[in-house]
Amino acid sequence: MKRVYVNEQWCLGCHLCEYNCAFANSGMTDMAEALKGKTIFPRIHIEGDDKISFAVSCRHCTDPICVKSCIAGAIRQQDGIIKINKNKCVGCLTCILVCPYGSLALGEDGVMQKCELCSGNACDEPACVRGCPNHAIVFEER
Repeated sequence: MKRVYVNEQWCLGCHLCEYNCAFANSGMTDMAEALKGKTIFPRIHIEGDDKISFAVSCRHCTDPICVKSCIAGAIRQQDGIIKINKNKCVGCLTCILVCPYGSLALGEDGVMQKCELCSGNACDEPACVRGCPNHAIVFEER
């Protein structure tokens, strides 16, 4: 299965992956209208400092502890992709506590969100990959 990988040595820390992710998941067709003057809620996050920066997103583990720990049964694995059913999520934050990669976060609506590889969007690769100017984020099988 293809996954998102980050080449830290190429990451500029520009946060464009976050903006492209937030836009792709906004359901809108105009990026300026979707994001300008608003707090964004991307499903990928840039971490780091002056020396190194890298994007953090869901690793879509083969044996995901977030799925096992979700008390509401809102997180499931479907075709290798870990997905969240927002209608079932109760916002208990257990998945944040157990994820060893820090890839889950609260969304704008107060329920959990995470990278779902843009599986709900009509595209062949995730928006963060398409929007990375330095090709630090790749979508490939390893």
